[in-house]
Amino acid sequence: VQLQASGGGLVQAGGSLRLSCTASGFTFDEYAVGWFRQAPGKEREFISGATWRLPSVEYRDSVKGRFTISRDNANNTVYLEMNNLKPEDTAAYYCAARRGTTMRTNFYDYWGQGTLVTVSS
Repeated sequence: VQLQASGGGLVQAGGSLRLSCTASGFTFDEYAVGWFRQAPGKEREFISGATWRLPSVEYRDSVKGRFTISRDNANNTVYLEMNNLKPEDTAAYYCAARRGTTMRTNFYDYWGQGTLVTVSS
């Protein structure tokens, strides 16, 4: 069982990136998927999450209207589309999966490695 996160990079303020989280060894059907980020010197924070058994999505207030979480069943991948990026979005981004429907928690079963997003001003 593994989660592979990718898609980070360097972008100017106002730009866009799409992060990917691909699962191997399981499918997302029975899982909640969360995206988190951690900036240097700061605690990890919940950014967005989704469940599909009882479809639901959640976003942190600071990213609402700019970030969109979605799923590609064929590729067993969850995406985080990030638009209008700001310097304060700079962080290592992580995806995670847990059985059930609770998203706003740090208790996830599986974590992907971080992918770094840097937004220049």
